[in-house]
Amino acid sequence: MGALLKHWPRIVVTLLPLIFALLHAAGAVRLGVLERLDNIIYDSRLRATMPRTLDDRVVIVDIDEKSLSEVGRWPWGRNRLAELTNELFDRQKIALLGFDIVFAEADESSGLKRLRELAQNELRDQPGFVDKLRQMESSLDYDAMFAKALEGRAVVLGYYLTGDRDGHTSGVLPEPVMDKSALQGRPIKFTTWDGYGSNIAPIAKAAPIAGHFNPIPESDGVVRSLPLIADYQGKYYESLSLAMFRLLAGLPTVAPGFPKERMLARTYQGLESIQLKLGGKTLAIPVDEQVSALIPFRGLGGPKGGSFRYVSAASLLDKSIPPESLRDKIVLVGTTAPGLQDLRVTPVSEVYPGVEAHANVISGLLDGKTLVKPDYAVGYEVVVLLVSGLILAFALPLVTATRAVILSVLVLAAVAGLNLWLYLGSGLVLPLASALVMGVTAFALNMSYGYFVESRSKRELAQLFGTYVPPELVDEMVKDPDSYSMEATNREMTVMFCDMRGFTKMSEQMEPLQLQALLNGVFTRLTGIIRANRGTIDKYMGDCVMAFWGAPVETSDHAHLAVKSAMEMANAVRGINEEHRAKGIPEIGIGIGVNTGNMCVGDMGSNIRKSYTVIGDAVNLGSRLEGLSKIYGVDTVVSDSARKLAPAFGWQELDLVRVKGKDQAVAIFWPVAPNNRIGAETEAELKAWASFLKAYRAQDWDQCDLLMMNLLRMNAKKYLYHLYSERVASMRLLPFDLEWDGATNFETK
Repeated sequence: MGALLKHWPRIVVTLLPLIFALLHAAGAVRLGVLERLDNIIYDSRLRATMPRTLDDRVVIVDIDEKSLSEVGRWPWGRNRLAELTNELFDRQKIALLGFDIVFAEADESSGLKRLRELAQNELRDQPGFVDKLRQMESSLDYDAMFAKALEGRAVVLGYYLTGDRDGHTSGVLPEPVMDKSALQGRPIKFTTWDGYGSNIAPIAKAAPIAGHFNPIPESDGVVRSLPLIADYQGKYYESLSLAMFRLLAGLPTVAPGFPKERMLARTYQGLESIQLKLGGKTLAIPVDEQVSALIPFRGLGGPKGGSFRYVSAASLLDKSIPPESLRDKIVLVGTTAPGLQDLRVTPVSEVYPGVEAHANVISGLLDGKTLVKPDYAVGYEVVVLLVSGLILAFALPLVTATRAVILSVLVLAAVAGLNLWLYLGSGLVLPLASALVMGVTAFALNMSYGYFVESRSKRELAQLFGTYVPPELVDEMVKDPDSYSMEATNREMTVMFCDMRGFTKMSEQMEPLQLQALLNGVFTRLTGIIRANRGTIDKYMGDCVMAFWGAPVETSDHAHLAVKSAMEMANAVRGINEEHRAKGIPEIGIGIGVNTGNMCVGDMGSNIRKSYTVIGDAVNLGSRLEGLSKIYGVDTVVSDSARKLAPAFGWQELDLVRVKGKDQAVAIFWPVAPNNRIGAETEAELKAWASFLKAYRAQDWDQCDLLMMNLLRMNAKKYLYHLYSERVASMRLLPFDLEWDGATNFETK
């Protein structure tokens, strides 16, 4: 107990990852990185444990590129599909046929509709034509031919549900398999849709059993599961794979399977399973909270994947497949042709045939082997986190580093082993990422605190800032080292990005050593200006320098100092160019971006190398502003937030811009000069420019032209005015836009 009390700070630090992991598990704080890691673990485990064997019970009739080449482009006439259906049932003797295709429109490819119109109009007085048409109608009505081929046979049609087409519907839905009253008022999280695209009436009547084939990609775009039951207007419809399995089983009724009363499931309001009932027998199919089933992938997918036999539709139509080769097989008709867009991203392949996803589900249902995220997954995750987290928190501070490594490895191995055993033995997909990350983080924090934090004084930490900030700021910090830390913190600061222009041209004309000396000389002068204005150099990036104001020593006038530095740096570059012209060296340009906002500042990086730096959206915006300086023909672009905190300068507004990664438009400005150095002519020009911008944003192009003429008389060489002249000329051709907010969008960084 004494040892635990002695190390209580380390115990508290070690418990922090456990707290965050528990909040994540309970849903109070969703950590996207853990969800992505769980997906990675699931996908990797799935690929490693796939049987990679052939299931010869299920066959996929593939409308592949060969079929499209030999039979013709899709969609085919229904007469060809009737031939295909008859071939499968009459000659091949299959047991069941499912279509991963929807027949949403009537087939008019035979020309029968036009012939009927001729018979009723232009050629109605030609008895021979009308009589001949009556004789030919049965051979030209392709929909009727296809319906006749389907009628009375074990066929399941496919259709799709929609949620993004304003409730649009087409075709005929099959009968629902379950009504809302069966749910006993429970708020089940079915996938819910407001429209559908189903099969036309003659075909739906001939084959009344149908199932939806909607894939449901997760947030990362990967299809891992298929909804077995979906909700449309309070009625519940089965998937294609479930409908085919039910037809094989004699069409048992579908009922909801509620969770049993057990400790970890009492508050769960979802379904535990779908129950199929027939003749006093019940088969329970486990489902997740969205009534979906994880796809039990057998292999990599496709004709060469080895999971299912693929037969080209063209080979069946030309009867090159021997009779009864598919006797008693379950057949799915689908496509792998890229142009028909039924290829999905799955855990096992980035190009996976959608039809094979249904084949995998059918195969899993036949074997009684399904993967499921059980209703008690949250309870399991909480228990595992508590047990493993508390063991690490109270044991790690008491043991040596070597034993701490061994203990951590054993705990994490036990957690991973239990998870894998439940997956392989019972098909349970349970969360693992939170426990692994919690364990690794707890070990890292515990060791870091023990071997670094406890052995370093705050005064030594303050001395380290000498690497990043001017010596005069370090002197201030040393006076009160307890007030400073390299730990990350959020505060309002100002950041600057300064990029040298013309560097590429110089590199082509100068020797490396000469170029190095020139670059070092320029950076030395610019860095001196930044440090003289109490700025902190963040880093050098090629021909760019990044600096910030407001940390580690808080400075109330950080925006003023940053703008002052920018103007002095621009003047310094003009002086450098005078020297270059005298020496015959190419001139350089400069682009500066300045932004003020809330930023995260601290010591960041890896265990190998760290730096005291700032990160955040405000930093990213500063970088984007630097890139805009070239577009507007100025050396410095300053955000509105920085301008407001630097009232000692005169400003010219450049534009309202919406940069990449930002939805909100930002006003940008160019610092003209300190207020006490702005003359009457410049002030008049700025007022005229403000009037122009007002007319520009009001889309008053005639007024813009008048004001621009005046501006060009004042300053004919200014690039900004020529830029806006071209914009006005271009936008004059467009209609008045009520939605336009006057902002310019930039999609590049």
